[in-house]
Order: sequence, then C-alpha cells, then structure tokens
Amino acid sequence: MKMEGPLEGAIVERSFAVDRPTLIRRLRAVLPAQGLLAEEEDMRPYDCDGLTAYRQLPLLVALPENESQVQAILRICHQLRVPVVPRGAATGLSGGATPHADGVLVSLAKLKRIITVDPLSRTAVVQPGVRNLAVSEAAAPYGLYYAPDPSSQIACTIGGNVAENSGGVHCLKYGLTVHNVLCVRGLTIEGEVVEFGNAALDAPGYDLLALLNGSEGLLAMITEVTVRLTPKPELAQVVIASFDDIRKAGDAVASIIAAGIIPAGLEMMDQKAIHAVEPYVNAGYDMSAQAILLCESDGTPEEVAEEIARMTEVLADSGAAGIRVSQNEAERLKFWAGRKAAFPAVGRVTPDYLCMDGTIPRKRLAEMLTAIAELSLKYGLRCANVFHAGDGNLHPLIMYDANQPGEFDRAAAFGAEILQLSVRFGGTITGEHGVGLEKIDVMAEQFTQAEIAAFHRIKAAFDEHGLLNPGKGVPTLARCREYTLARGHAAAGTVRSSPGG
Repeated sequence: MKMEGPLEGAIVERSFAVDRPTLIRRLRAVLPAQGLLAEEEDMRPYDCDGLTAYRQLPLLVALPENESQVQAILRICHQLRVPVVPRGAATGLSGGATPHADGVLVSLAKLKRIITVDPLSRTAVVQPGVRNLAVSEAAAPYGLYYAPDPSSQIACTIGGNVAENSGGVHCLKYGLTVHNVLCVRGLTIEGEVVEFGNAALDAPGYDLLALLNGSEGLLAMITEVTVRLTPKPELAQVVIASFDDIRKAGDAVASIIAAGIIPAGLEMMDQKAIHAVEPYVNAGYDMSAQAILLCESDGTPEEVAEEIARMTEVLADSGAAGIRVSQNEAERLKFWAGRKAAFPAVGRVTPDYLCMDGTIPRKRLAEMLTAIAELSLKYGLRCANVFHAGDGNLHPLIMYDANQPGEFDRAAAFGAEILQLSVRFGGTITGEHGVGLEKIDVMAEQFTQAEIAAFHRIKAAFDEHGLLNPGKGVPTLARCREYTLARGHAAAGTVRSSPGG
C-alpha cells in the first residue's frame, strides 16, 4: 500500500493484481446507478478515517443499500481476489478504515435502519450504519438506552463500534461494546451469511461473538447487530473534584476503586485539556486545577445519595482542592459536555494532534502521567491528557504541526513511547481505538511471534486469501522481526514485561 503524506512509504505489504475494468463492470451489474464511485474526485472524501495522517485513495468505492448487495460485492471480490475494506462513519482513530490502493472500499452508511426495538426483552436489532446515539433515541420512549457512549456517539456507527469494541465514559459500570451486544449477523469474504452469538442467554459452540468484537473488519462484514438496552436510572449526579497535583488525582482514582465503589463514570482531564475545553464549552471547570476528576453515580435517589457521600469522602481524603456536585440534570449534562468535547476542543488550539489509546492498571496512572510530562519535554511537544480513568484507558492528545518539518515524526515517536510504557506498566497498546495501521508495528511490543502467528491462523480460518482489510490489526512476522531489531531486543519474540507490572 502506498501511503500519502507523512507516512508515505512506511507501510509495505503484498500487492494484488486487479483487472479494474472487469471489476467495475461486474460491480455495476449488482449495484444501483449511483452505487459505485470510480472517479478520483468522487473517491477523495473516502481516503482516510479519523486518523487523517494516513491517506490512500481506494481503487473503487461501493455504496450498497442492503445485505444482498453487500453479499454480491464480496462474492465478486473473492472471485477476482480483490481486497475489501469496510467503512462506517469513519470516526475511527487508528487508520482501521484507511482504504487499500488495490481494493474496494465498502461504505455501509446506507444500511441505517433500526429494525426492531423490543422493550420486553430490552433489545434492539439495527443495521451497521445506525448511529450510536440513534439507538438510545429510539429506545428512550420505553425508558431504555444503549449504554456504550463513545465521545463520537453522535456520528459513530454501531457496526464501527463492534469492529473496534468501543467504550465510552460509562464503560466502567456498564461495559464495552462486547458486553452490550448479543448477536451479530455478517458475511464472510465468500459472501456466506454467518451469525455470531444469540439473543438468548448463551449460544452453542465457541464464543465467536467475543472474537468478532474488536476484530477491525478482518474476519467478516457486519450487516446486522442485536444490542442490549439498559433501563434509564431514576437519578444520576456527577461529582467534579479538582486537584493541585496530577499525581494526587491519579492516586484518587485507585482509592475510589479500592474503596469498593464502581462509579457509572470516572473520567480524568489534565490542565492542558481543561484549558482547551473550558473556553469551548463553558462547562464550569476549575481553570487553576492541575487535573480534574468527573465521578458519576446513578441509580435510585437513595443509592446515589449514599454513593456520592462515599466518593466525596474518598476524594477529600485524597487531597482534592475543590469538590462540586451537580444539582440538576442540566448541570450534570453540562459537566459531561466538557469531557465529551475534549477532542474537538484540542483541535481548536493546535493545527494537528495524534490521539493515542493505551490501557494501564489504575495503580500506575500517576506514574504514567509523570512519564508523559517528561516525554513532552523530551520531544518538545505539548500533550493534553484525557482518560477513561476508571478502567485505565489513556487518551494522550499529542499536539504538533504537520507543516513543520520533523514534527510529525516526533509526535509519532512520542506516541510509540507511550504505548511501550503502557506495556511495561502491565497494560496494553490499545483500549478502544483498535490497532489499525497506527499501532500495527507496536503489536510486537506486546505479543511474541508465536502469539502473532496464532492471530494469523485465526485470520486465515475466516479469510484464507487475506482479502478483508489487509495490512491492518496484525503485523506479518517479518514486520515483527524488523520492529524487534529496530528496538534493539536481543532476540525476536522475547516476552517483555515490567518488574512491577
């Protein structure tokens, strides 16, 4: 794949010999008149996802309107050995929906029907192009909602959420996508209809539903998802605690969990993030704080009152300089609006930024924040930190200017060190954004060559010829060896761990 922009030449993989005129003719025979884009100006809007540093024009863009058309596309591409890349709303941040130069990008945006909402079973059946927030809007008349709530929920799609196993600010208590999806219907690269999971409590055989969640389009093309709906709580309140020391804030997170409290949401923002967000949203954040925590409690009024009191006590004992509790629903939403607007807010104060995504044990949060501050000085780049602190999912936003020579390279190296530290601290290189193209080399930091070879065997069981989203998620063993040598490890495949991790 030839990459445009700052990563040009960085990705090298097998090429595919594609007869483009034949492919166009066959796809036009199974798609509506406007269902195939072949001109550069028409395809340009599809050349990247939310990680805009990775850009690549596809060979073609297909716009199917139903499952039958998706099936026909896959059968044709399988017969002609043409790569296929699925795409939802393209809000992903790891390059997972970046097109393949020799492949067909299949946009599932037109498969956006909410098929059923069943308040008795508390489930909804939706097509992959349905927006995350639209599910909660459809379920609201029944007093239900869809719990996973990524910051991009107004735009991101359920199909994309399943592909990346997305989380959100309430994932600590209510789980990730994998915990809220009951069944997924999809198509193999051969066009065979397959179903993973079951609307019942359990499904026979292996738990392939968990395998599909977070598989980044490598195993099947999603065409329908059955999600679990959650009753709306009677009451929800948010505590905002401000800290004059970022280490105190990190330690406070561990103290809340150690006290046996599982908040509905537990988020953290450092001063750079606060200073970007507050002028943008006017959420009422303490601009003098080095860090703030947002801790939400939900349930019955009695449950909320008790939990808020316990959290307030722990936060005070942890050295919080200020503590505020939302007094009504409007104020609660206002407090959360700031956190959910962190990414666009940072985009207003810097020409470009990389949004990293790693996960570490909660007890190492303070160490990681200190290390990121040191790396910021080392690379001469600002970094605003936003965390799903409750489950240790980090989102450092590394600010740079792509127009300044060398800044992108420094930002990428900065991000790679954060991911390497995540592994060293006993965590992982991803939390909810996936591996995509961005982290494919750093996979060798966390997994041995034997483990990565096992990943390839799973991929081959679903997609023998490697046509579904090739070059994403799992590196070749050759790339692993190259990465290992570049990192200076004594031997490829060495298990790397932290003494304290």
